Amino acid sequence: MAPGLEALKHISPDSGFPITIHPHFSESIKNHVPPESVREQVFPDKDRAAFADPEKKALFSVAKRVDITESIGTILENVQLSQLNPQQLDELALLVNERGVVFFRGQDLTTEKQVELFEHYGILDRHPAQKDVRHVVIRGSTEDHREIAKYTPWLSGEWHADTSFEINPPSYSMLRMEEHPPVGGDTAWISGYGLYDSLSDAMKKFVEGLHAVHTSRLQYDTILDLWGVGPNRPPIDTHHPAVRTHPVTGLKALNVNNGFVTGFAELKKLESDKLMDFFAYHIHSADDHYVRWKWDVGSVAMWDNRCVMHRVIPGSYDAPRRGIRTTVFGEKPFYDPASESRAEREKRLKEAATNGHSKEADVKDVKENILNTPA
Repeated sequence: MAPGLEALKHISPDSGFPITIHPHFSESIKNHVPPESVREQVFPDKDRAAFADPEKKALFSVAKRVDITESIGTILENVQLSQLNPQQLDELALLVNERGVVFFRGQDLTTEKQVELFEHYGILDRHPAQKDVRHVVIRGSTEDHREIAKYTPWLSGEWHADTSFEINPPSYSMLRMEEHPPVGGDTAWISGYGLYDSLSDAMKKFVEGLHAVHTSRLQYDTILDLWGVGPNRPPIDTHHPAVRTHPVTGLKALNVNNGFVTGFAELKKLESDKLMDFFAYHIHSADDHYVRWKWDVGSVAMWDNRCVMHRVIPGSYDAPRRGIRTTVFGEKPFYDPASESRAEREKRLKEAATNGHSKEADVKDVKENILNTPA
């Protein structure tokens, strides 16, 4: 177990196990003064995917598309990200909006080129523990996260969307692997579109009226205690819609994750706790909306935090795991009652096709939906 944990310095004489220490009794947490202030809301430019051709002709003229599952995850083969032009990058963003996460193997990107490429999508974001202003180094997890959860307030091995507690959570993230063990260290993603669709109609209606309480407080304490790194910013709590509308696709996605959500603003404590218990089960049992990626050196994943969650799969490997992640600011999450779910849209388009609607009309309908949703 991580040797720096404060709890390991306090062993019970009766059980021989560490005593869980409240963060306020840890000097490293209590005395830390973040060098930066809490962020204000920002207003990003219109999402680059909104400028894409819905059929993605330019992108698919140079890349072969292979969908991994019905719900989430696509591999693009025979293409180098470093060679994509702005139009193809816009179409890649739209594919990521739709499929949640897109994978590449054998890429020749450098850190500098990855940063340059990602600046096409907006203003680079910065994780609270990130010291380089352009990217963060992502390593694996070989600790027993079930055991560590006894002594740290944040469930570090849980499903999450990157820094969903921010006023402006990230939109796109890209992770490029530089070092990786031959076995272990996989990452899994799960579709927020699919998680919403698989709720009952009654539960959908109920959850759409709620705000999820996202907090960085638990991660803040754990970063200091477990990682030994001082967060850049003070902890923050935000209330975001429990169901959000994607600004490009116009689709509803569940916006509740186990990593950063502690409850619901409109509910009482025990009501929140029981609903969180349900969502823990709902997320962990959603294998039909899940994809798991086996990394190798040169692999890249690009995902959309607005419609997916992810987690690294812990392991016991000895070889190093090192990746470079870049992210960009997204818009403040919103919910549009007039938006539709992915299943509803698929049903509507299928019925339109059955009733004699042309494919071109369907494409025009989707494109108009993209262009008329908020940036």
